[in-house]
Order: sequence, then C-alpha cells, then structure tokens
Amino acid sequence: MNGIEATERRALGEYLWWQRGIIYQIYPRSFQDSNADGVGDLPGIVSRLDYLRWLGIDAIWISPIYPSPMKDFGYDVADYRDIHPMFGTLADFERLLQEVHGRGMKLILDFVPNHTSSVHPWFLESRSSRHNPRRDWYLWRDGSADGGPPNNWLSNFGGPAWTRDPASGQYYYHAFLADQPDLNWRNPAVVGAMLDNLRFWLDRGVDGFRVDVLWHLIKDDRFRDNPRNPAWTPDGNPFHALLPEYTADRPEVHDLITVMRRLFDEYAQRVLIGEIYLPIERLVTYYGTGPSGAHLPFNFQLIDAPWDARHIAQLIDEYEAALPAYGWPNWVLGNHDNHRIASRIGPAQARIAALLLLTLRGTPTLYYGDELGMRDGDIPPAQVQDPLERNVPGKGLGRDPERTPMQWDDGPHAGFSSVAPWLPVLDDFAHVNVHSAQQDPDSLLSLYHRLIRLRRGSPALEVGRFEPYPSSRDVLAYLRRGREGESSFLVCLNLSAQPQRVTLTDLPAPSSVVVGTRRTREGEEVSDVFDLAANEGAVIAVGTTA
Repeated sequence: MNGIEATERRALGEYLWWQRGIIYQIYPRSFQDSNADGVGDLPGIVSRLDYLRWLGIDAIWISPIYPSPMKDFGYDVADYRDIHPMFGTLADFERLLQEVHGRGMKLILDFVPNHTSSVHPWFLESRSSRHNPRRDWYLWRDGSADGGPPNNWLSNFGGPAWTRDPASGQYYYHAFLADQPDLNWRNPAVVGAMLDNLRFWLDRGVDGFRVDVLWHLIKDDRFRDNPRNPAWTPDGNPFHALLPEYTADRPEVHDLITVMRRLFDEYAQRVLIGEIYLPIERLVTYYGTGPSGAHLPFNFQLIDAPWDARHIAQLIDEYEAALPAYGWPNWVLGNHDNHRIASRIGPAQARIAALLLLTLRGTPTLYYGDELGMRDGDIPPAQVQDPLERNVPGKGLGRDPERTPMQWDDGPHAGFSSVAPWLPVLDDFAHVNVHSAQQDPDSLLSLYHRLIRLRRGSPALEVGRFEPYPSSRDVLAYLRRGREGESSFLVCLNLSAQPQRVTLTDLPAPSSVVVGTRRTREGEEVSDVFDLAANEGAVIAVGTTA
C-alpha cells in the first residue's frame, strides 16, 4: 500500500488492527509455569489468555521461544523453525496460536536475524574450514598486524567484539556474546535463508514479527575503526566508549528491510516491527519510503526521557513532526531490557504513565506486569542470570530486575509456579498481584482496564488527531480529536508532586472526566478551570467534533 492509498484508507476509517490495537509483551520464561520446572512456557501462556482478553489486549508479542543453549535466554537461536523443549512443542505452539485467534487476538513472534547461536548448524559449518561453503555466512577476518582483533569494534556485552578461532586463526565478529556470532547479511544466501525462516511461521498464521536489533544487520564493508565517543566517561557503559558509526545504522540496512517488507506484504495484514534504539530523526527513516520499511519502528523515546512535562511535550511534538505521511506512530514505556516504569518514575507517576501511553496517538506496547505496577526485582549476586550483568558488573546494566515472574496471586511463588522460579518473585507479591488488583477498583490494574475499555470504544483515542493544549510547565495536556460527530478528549497529566491548575478554553459544555487516576472524580463536570492534585491525571470527554 503506497502513501496515497494509505491516506485514502484512513479517510474512510479503514485502519489496520496493528494501528487500532494494543500490543502486550510476554517474556515467556516469566509469565506462567505449567509443568513445575520454575520456568514459564507456552501452555502457561494459554492458561492466562482469558486474563489478557479481559484486560483488552489486541496482540501478544512473545520473546524468543526457539531452540537455544540459552546463553542469552533465547536471543541465541540454534534452530529458527522449532520450539525449545523448555517452552513446549510445535503442537503447543499451534494450540497457542489457535487459542489466541479464537479470542480475537493476534500473535507476534520475536525474530533474531542479526546473529545465531554459536551451536547453530550454519556456524558449525562456517567455522569448520576457511573453505566451507558457509564460511561467508558469518563475518570472518584476519587479525591485525600484531595478531590482535581486526579492528576496535566493541561488544554490547563487554570487551572486544571479535573472538579468535584457534582452528583457522581468524576472528569472527559478534555484536553481543561470543556465543552469538553475527550473520553476514551482505551474502544473498543468508538473506534467502532468513526469509525462508520467516515464511515458515507466516505460513502457519503468525500475525507478525518484532525484529531484534534491526538497525544492526549491516556492518561497514571496509571494517573501519569506530570513532571514540568524546562524551563517554570511565564510569559509564564500556560499550559507549566508541560511537557505533560502522557497526550499526548503516545505509544499506534499509535495502534489507525493503526486502523483508516485500515478503510481509505477500501476506494479509501482517506487521513488521523493528527494535531500533536511535534518535527520532534516524528512527523515522526506518519507515522507508513509499512506504517500504517497517510498519512500526519501535519508538523508545519515553524510556530514557527525563520525566518532565515540558521535555516530554517537546519530544512528542518532534516525533509527530518527523513522521512521514505514511508512518504510523507507536509508543513503548517498558520492555525486557529496561528498568520497570514503577522503578524509574515511582508508583504515583506510574499511574500517569498509564494515561500517557494509552492516550497518545499511535500503537501502544505494554510490558507484562507494568499494568500491576511491578517494580524492579532485587536480585542477589548468587542468583544473577543475565550475561550482561556478569560481564559488566556494578554499572546497573543487568536486565534480571525487570524480568521477574508475573504476580498472579498471593499464593506460593505468586501463582507463577508451584516450585521456586528461575528468578525470585518480588517481595510485594502478597498485595501486588492480578487477583487482588482485579478486586480493587482503585488499583493500577483497574485503571488500565478502564483506560483500555475507553480507548477501544473511542475512535478519537484509537486513531484520532493529536493536538497540544496549553498548560502550566508541570502539566502535560493535549487533545485527541475525532472526526465530525465523534467525541474528543482532553488529557491532563500532572507530572509533578504539587497541585496544578489548567485553564480550560474553547471546550464545549458539558465536559466531564471519564477516566482519572483518582476514580472518585470520574463523572465530574468541568468548565473554566481544572484543578489537579499532585501526581494526578485525567481524561476529559469534551463533546463531539463539529
């Protein structure tokens, strides 16, 4: 669908499911254990689908479930066309897909194309001989003149990004662990093989893919040294000592995305999502031209943004202005690689974050447990699992804290498992859990439920226009306008710990609060001014659009 066709479809109100819908990320190891081994699995996910339908989720994205030695918990794939026995079988997957679709939801898988496991058959062949036909499927180089690595490229997980293979004397490149050798996406045979892996799942009815580290796929063909980062200090992440000019975001990567997009377009309404950590001006180039890129280049701007109303308002404006005409926006506040929302901004502002995420224009992605207000876990050193934390300790880079088990009830192990889980359950599970939150109309979960129910019944919130609204420097306010005859909404969010007042202008009467962080205000009529308590937010229905 070209840009003109996309505009015509939207004029007719024909939006695709991934534009109207809400995506929910499941980290499968931590969602629900069904077989008492302490690790979540596919039958466990099936057993919790009714909860997700109750919540109002449209699509589930599941982190990798393929066979893997689990050096990086599934992001080191040993077989792209099967299921790890820890998670179940292909039959379990087929049942999951059927059960998801039977509830009117979609299923998105994780695709890890940048690298494989070092025990993948392709790499075993590649490293077996310099003359093996698959040698060029990976990035092999001779060492430097002094016998060291070919250049200064660094691993995201600490240390050099090159490992010497004693048998051949050459080095292979790995952007992450040495157990995760990077594929050579300049090789047409690699491209063809990876497209076939996508077809394997698309033919089974999978509704889309989130593509891991999409902006990493192509590296400099001259293998030039990366420049030093003048802003880096020794107490920071060692990977950031260099700027990844020649190892990521290379121009040629867009040609590969066009090829992927062409494959997705062969199937009806499948979504291509790209994991891309880049500034806005670079992020939006991944929509391609025409369009020819990812449907949703993941927008992580809010994850690292200072939690300040003026800063976030500017960020939203810049993102909206930078989007191409055919680009659909999206927003992410949490995932398996970043600290939990409630730990980043506090439990009071986590309620504000819920209103923000579910009322901005575009597709929101929720991370499991954030709807409960789950915070980072405190992982004792002896229980650390994450290879990043083990390789680069003491810098707060470990990802175990945001991967602790889902908290379902106040029973043993929070209802996640009947045995001790792979990571410890948070110590607040007795009162922060799904069962108790569903019974409490003032819980964060109940707020999410009301927000999602409002969004699903409101075209203005699902697909309407976004307009900034004047407010004080500590209040983020904006309008979501529907088409003629549809309701519109004013969103007012107090990002401070002090009371604030918003002067209301040009709002039709009557206007009233429909969802608020304080439930007791819902139904309250508003007129000339709207007073917000500390850490309070509200969605106000403002009548129909003329």
